[in-house]
Amino acid sequence: MTHLQIRTLIAVAAVSLLTAACAKKNAAAPPPPAPAPAAAVATPKPAPAPVEAAMKPAPAPVAQTPRMPNAATRARIDQLLARIEDAYFDYDKASLRPDAIKALQADSAELRDILKDYPAYKLTIEGHCDERGSAEYNMALGDKRAEAAKDYLAQVGIPAAQLNLVSYGKDRPVCEDHDEACWQRNRRIHIVALAEAR
Repeated sequence: MTHLQIRTLIAVAAVSLLTAACAKKNAAAPPPPAPAPAAAVATPKPAPAPVEAAMKPAPAPVAQTPRMPNAATRARIDQLLARIEDAYFDYDKASLRPDAIKALQADSAELRDILKDYPAYKLTIEGHCDERGSAEYNMALGDKRAEAAKDYLAQVGIPAAQLNLVSYGKDRPVCEDHDEACWQRNRRIHIVALAEAR
């Protein structure tokens, strides 16, 4: 082999070695580092919103319906109560008779329509008895009669919470004769407006 061939062969071998070495170097080289993460940009939290109530004008007060009727309405209620006749009961009974129901029906619809607008206004249903029987018995019977009237009035729509009961038993007769005609007049319920607390 000639000197030129040897040099050529050495050159080719050197180039091959360099190429192989470079290839190994490239293969062994670690991948380039990932770009540094961008510094986390702290998103500023929005300042707390001012209290909305402080920003908005106060709402206008809502006009409230009065809980008690004015003088004109009270006068109308008194007229209706005066027209509603006392409801009468049979001897020793607390159930409403047909004539008692008719008496309670009179003007009760208008009374109901007025009272529903005034929840603090109350009526009192008084229960009465004739003179026969003990005071205790008649107090209980008067209470049952008032309760029967209250139940009926609640059925026609008068709020039960606006109906108070009281029994006078035989203590407040409208008639003091000692006969059946008088006793019948005393076996009754009577409705009045409850006196307002001052």
